[in-house]
Amino acid sequence: MTAIVGSTGAGKTTAISLMTRLYDVTGGEVLIDGTNVKDLLFEDLWAAFGMVPQKAFLFAGTIATNLRFGKQDATEVEIWQALRIAQAEDFVRALPAGIDSVVDQGGQNLSGGQRQRIAIARALIRQPLVYVFDDSFSALDFTTDTKLRAALAEHTFLSEQNAPTVIVVAQRVSTVLKADQIVVLDEGRVVGVGDHHSLLESSEIYREIVYSQLTAQEAS
Repeated sequence: MTAIVGSTGAGKTTAISLMTRLYDVTGGEVLIDGTNVKDLLFEDLWAAFGMVPQKAFLFAGTIATNLRFGKQDATEVEIWQALRIAQAEDFVRALPAGIDSVVDQGGQNLSGGQRQRIAIARALIRQPLVYVFDDSFSALDFTTDTKLRAALAEHTFLSEQNAPTVIVVAQRVSTVLKADQIVVLDEGRVVGVGDHHSLLESSEIYREIVYSQLTAQEAS
C-alpha cells in the first residue's frame, strides 16, 4: 500500500486527479508502469482504477444496483463478498430487504459511514488494477476502520489477478503507519518518500504531521 499524506491544500487529491486524467499536467508527465497516461485510451485508463472519493456518492436504486455499477454482471455471492470486505455486510443484512433495500439519490437515507462502505464495496467488486481511496475512511470509527483495512489487505494479497496497487490518501496519519510507502506532499511538491520510521528520521514536514496527531509513544 502506498499512502499520500500532507496538510490541507498540499495537493493530495490533485495528484490522484492527474493520475486519472481528470485534468492533465501542464509540464512534465505522469507515468503508470512506464507509460505516459496521455498515451492510454481514456476507457482503458479509467477501467484500471477503482476510485472511492471522500464524499461517497450513491445512485437512486438498491444496494445491489449500486454495486452493479461497479460490475454489471455481479452475482449475489460477489455482492455479499464485497460488502463483507467493506465491513458493510452486517448493517445490510439488518435491513428489511437486504441488498434489495432502496437507496435514495446520493444515499441520503444512509449514514456517512454506511455510504462510504457501500462505495468501497462497489470499487472492490470491480477488482481493478489500482485502488484509490481518497480519504475514504474518514467517516468510519476506529474499530471499523481497522477491520476494513485488515480485510482489504487480505483481499488484495489473495486477489485472483496480480496483486493490485492500493493508494490511500489520508488525513489521519494513524491509519497509514504500516503502509509500505508513504509519499509526503507540501505545496504541490513531493518532499518525502519512505516508510513511517524512515520519514520520521528524514522529513521535518512528516514529523510535524505525525506529532500534531499522535503522541511520541503512538508514533514509535
